[in-house]
Amino acid sequence: RVHLEESGGGSVQPGGSLKLPCAVSGLTGATYCVGWFRQESEERAVVAEIDSEGNPKYSDSVKGRFTISHTFPQDNAKVNLTLQMNNLKPEDTARYYCAVDPICYGNYNYVDHWGQGTQVTVSS
Repeated sequence: RVHLEESGGGSVQPGGSLKLPCAVSGLTGATYCVGWFRQESEERAVVAEIDSEGNPKYSDSVKGRFTISHTFPQDNAKVNLTLQMNNLKPEDTARYYCAVDPICYGNYNYVDHWGQGTQVTVSS
């Protein structure tokens, strides 16, 4: 059974930094993506994903500011995922969800496992 455990989040002033860790266990596929989405009005939009070979993808709004990294153990025992968020802006305020995207499409409709979410608030 896949389990995602998030931590981090919180409140920060514009220009500040936060780190979002996520531990993913129970993965069985050979290839997949893990990443972070955030709630934007009615939909969850991809922020960043990384595949099992370590190739990252970012939304245009966070490129150059956010960095996604991971550890992929050979036995898939636990994937440790981290989203480092720098130079945060008020528009980054959202609930962030750790996610498993089995086809690496970056679309919430294809995510098959979600974490419970963690709130990030950027405000002066």
